[in-house]
Amino acid sequence: MTDNLNRLRELNEAAALGGGQARIDKQHAAGKLTARERIDLLFDPGTFVELDRLKTHRCADFGMQDRKIPGDGVVTGYGRVDGRVVYVFAQDFTVFGGSLSGAFAEKICKVMDLAMKTGAPVVGLNDSGGARIQEGVVSLAGYADIFLRNVQASGVIPQISAILGPCAGGAVYSPAITDFIFMVDQSSYMFITGPDVIRTVTSEEVTKEDLGGAAAHNEISGVAHFREPSEEACIAHIRQMLGFLPSNNLDDPPVVATSDPVDREDEALQTLVPADPMKPYDMRDLIGLVVDDGAFLEVHEHYARNIVCGLARFGGRSCGIVANNPIHLAGCLDIDASVKAARFVRFCDAFNIPIVTLVDVPGFLPGVKQEYGGIIRHGAKLLYAFAEATVPKVTVITRKAYGGAYDVMASKHLRADLNFVYPTGEIAVMGPEGAVNIIYRNELAAAEDVETTRKEYTERYRDLFANPFKVAELGYVDAVIEPRETRRRICDALEILRNKRDENPPRKHGNIPL
Repeated sequence: MTDNLNRLRELNEAAALGGGQARIDKQHAAGKLTARERIDLLFDPGTFVELDRLKTHRCADFGMQDRKIPGDGVVTGYGRVDGRVVYVFAQDFTVFGGSLSGAFAEKICKVMDLAMKTGAPVVGLNDSGGARIQEGVVSLAGYADIFLRNVQASGVIPQISAILGPCAGGAVYSPAITDFIFMVDQSSYMFITGPDVIRTVTSEEVTKEDLGGAAAHNEISGVAHFREPSEEACIAHIRQMLGFLPSNNLDDPPVVATSDPVDREDEALQTLVPADPMKPYDMRDLIGLVVDDGAFLEVHEHYARNIVCGLARFGGRSCGIVANNPIHLAGCLDIDASVKAARFVRFCDAFNIPIVTLVDVPGFLPGVKQEYGGIIRHGAKLLYAFAEATVPKVTVITRKAYGGAYDVMASKHLRADLNFVYPTGEIAVMGPEGAVNIIYRNELAAAEDVETTRKEYTERYRDLFANPFKVAELGYVDAVIEPRETRRRICDALEILRNKRDENPPRKHGNIPL
């Protein structure tokens, strides 16, 4: 008994040291935390329970039989975040560069299977050099086993990935399937092929940071959703996000007490939307004035900034927000904005999170680049996502809602439950100026004073069609509201929709235009 206890203590100490003190020091020198330090930041103090701490690889080639470290380069287990159970795997770069072996993959698969069985989120803390070359196809099979579980868990339990070091080759696909990806400036990298391979194959010169750093994937590719200044900030942000989410798709998100009255009205909203329809404003200012305590967790903040997505609370309950932002590209829908918003809408729908849509959209962004890039197909993704969603959907049109973009942005016709519009609302097939040029082209051609005539016809069109009262008359919105009422109206709508039941036709799955 004593011998076994001593042996256990020795193995536990070896597991805790990972690749050894020298490698831990090197990790710290690079400005990075160890796997266990990251886990300590993620979980409530004293709640982490480790699994498979003593597991090792089974490779007997290339001298690997003499290089075994308990845990084999990944720390797995579960703990609590704000009292709720969350599963984790944290790759340990100090052990074989965090490379994935068959045993390593089995440990990850085990916690993912447990998370699915028990209905709890999974957080992956990625810091790995990729597949363990010494194990050959065994490591590749391990990746595929993980990918399968990512797909099976999608829409069932929340999956969050933090990239806290290199992530290359096949290793990037597991994070890509998860719901949200966090990256850290100057230390996180994601790419299918690294700079050296690109240089050899295409003769292109590029740095790791420019190719796959946090800025590249948050601003250009849209692969990542959050860009953080440090690992500590990254993990704190993950904890914050988990607070908005249910543990699984059968639960509701947690309710958080707030002292912010649900019937609060804000006079600043009365003048926030400019009277001049050509003048921009930042929709995030409006969001800050209507959500609980002004707290808004924006998703994809640096990507496709003409649309805003994120999580907030109304009356203490989680809600997803999708909003056109006129300060960027006039709030037009383009390819990137459509895909960004569509994915967020589908996430909210999967996890019982109501959706509030704030609309100020002049249409889809015109241009050859957009058409050749497939704006028809990509724009249809957002249409599909809103139409498919069965969670409570509340829409507020603050100003413009023109053409097909009016339909796409959670219109009544796509099963939005309650739709409101400000007195500044302009809803029509197109803007008055463009409509006049088509409808009155003969009159304009014959006019002596073209500009005065155009102005008269423009005002006539605006009075007839491009105003909120025509759509209210048709029942396409439920009420024309004063801006100051926005929070009260949204809170009330979400409250009465809490027990909403809606279903899609029976089917295996739809065929979204990917």
